[in-house]
Amino acid sequence: MNEQLSIFDIKINTENKDKSQMEVLIDMSVNVDSPKNKRRVLSLFSGCGGMDIGFEGGFTCMKRSINTKLHPNWIAEDNGYWVKVAETGFETVFANDIRPDAKAAWVSYFGKKNNKANEIYHVESIVDLVKRAKAGEKVFPDNIDIVTGGFPCQDFSVAGKRKGFNSDKSHDGGKLEIGEPTVESRGQLYMWMREVVSLVKPSIFIAENVKGLTTLEDAKEVIEHDFADAADGGYIVIPARVLHAANYGVPQSRERVIFYGFKRKALKTEALDALLNLKTGSKYDPYPQPTHNYSAEGDDLSAYVVCKEAFEGLKEPDETEDIAQTKYSKAKYLPHGQGNIEVKLDSISPTIRSEHHGNIEFRRLSKENGGNNVEEIENELEQRRLTIRECARIQTFPDDYQFILPKMNGNVSVSASDAYKIIGNAVPCVLGYNIAMRLAENWDRYFEK
Repeated sequence: MNEQLSIFDIKINTENKDKSQMEVLIDMSVNVDSPKNKRRVLSLFSGCGGMDIGFEGGFTCMKRSINTKLHPNWIAEDNGYWVKVAETGFETVFANDIRPDAKAAWVSYFGKKNNKANEIYHVESIVDLVKRAKAGEKVFPDNIDIVTGGFPCQDFSVAGKRKGFNSDKSHDGGKLEIGEPTVESRGQLYMWMREVVSLVKPSIFIAENVKGLTTLEDAKEVIEHDFADAADGGYIVIPARVLHAANYGVPQSRERVIFYGFKRKALKTEALDALLNLKTGSKYDPYPQPTHNYSAEGDDLSAYVVCKEAFEGLKEPDETEDIAQTKYSKAKYLPHGQGNIEVKLDSISPTIRSEHHGNIEFRRLSKENGGNNVEEIENELEQRRLTIRECARIQTFPDDYQFILPKMNGNVSVSASDAYKIIGNAVPCVLGYNIAMRLAENWDRYFEK
C-alpha cells in the first residue's frame, strides 16, 4: 500500500501559506458557501445522513467513484485521488429519526456548514410528528420541494423474519403491546411518510428500502398503490426500480428499491405524459443512469470501484490519529456464521449491515483461518475486522465525517457500536448524489420555473 494519506491524517496549518491541494480541498469541504434559492428537502428516517449528504453534494470522495466521461461537471475540485463533488442545489431543512446517536453524528457533520443543524434534526417518531401536525401544530417547514425517506427495512429484509406489513415492532422501536399489527407498526411506517407528503405537498418524493421488499409477496405493488393515494391521489408514482450501488461508484454489494412520486399539478404537460408512459432510458426517466460496470453494460461506463481503492491511504489502527480508524470489533473469528469472512480487496465488499460484534466482516484473516491477502500476512499485519472508518469508506462517507463522538451540543455520545449501526443503516453518499444530480439536471424538464 502506498504512502498517500487519508483526508483525516493531513493536518491543516492555517498559518502556512503553501497549503497542499488536499488541505485546500478539506477547507472547502468544511466552509461551503450556500448558493441562494436552493430547493428545500425534508428528510425522513434520516439516520446519520448518507442520503442527505448525497442530496446536498459538496462532499469529498474518491475520484474513481465519479464517471468524469459521463459527468465532467460533477467535480468541483480535483485533487487527483480525492475530489470534492459539486453542490446539487438542494438543502436539507428538516431531518428526523428515532435514534439520538444518529442525530449526534448528523449534527456533528452538518453543523460545520449550517449553524442551525441541531434545530433542523428532530429525534421523534414520524407517527408522533404527523399526529402533532394534524392536531394543528406547526411541525414541518413550508415550501418543501422534495421529501426523501428510507422507511425501516428490517421487516422486509431477507436477513430478518420478513414479517413485512405484519411487523410486531412499534413505530418507536419498541414491541407492540397488542396482538394484531396496526398502521403504527414498524412495517407500515411508509404510510406515515405518505401522510407527510400529503401535509407538505412536495413536487417530488423519494422512498428507499431493501431489495428484499420486491420479493415479499406483492409488497412493492401495495406500497406503490398506497403512495399514489397521497394528497387525495395528487401524485404519479412510477414503477419502483432496484438500483445496485456498485453500478454508481460504491465499492459494495448493496441493492435498494427506489420509489418516486411526482406532484401532478406541478408537472409540465409533456412531463406528465412522459411519466405516465415512462420508458427506461427516456430523458424524463428520474432513475440515474449507471456510471460503473459492476452489473451494468455500456461503452462509457467506468470500471467498478473495489475495496482496495476505498482503503487507499488508511493507516493501521495503531498508527493513525483518526479515532474512527482505531476502533473495530474485537469479536473472535468463528469457522461459520455471518461476518466471519475476509473482504476481497480486488472486488466489492458485502453489504455493510447495521450490526456489531461478530457480524462485521474481517479486513483480513490470518493464513490459518483462510486469509488470502498474502502480502499483508507476510508483513505480519494482524487479523482484524473492518474498522469504523473502513465501513464508512465503503459507504462513501467523507473522511471529515466523525462517528465516534463525546456528548456535546445537548446530544448523546456515539460509541463504536453505535457507529457501526448508523453507518450500516445509511444510504451510500455517492448513490444519493447520483439520485440527486439526476433530479437537479431534470428539474426544469419536469416543472415550470
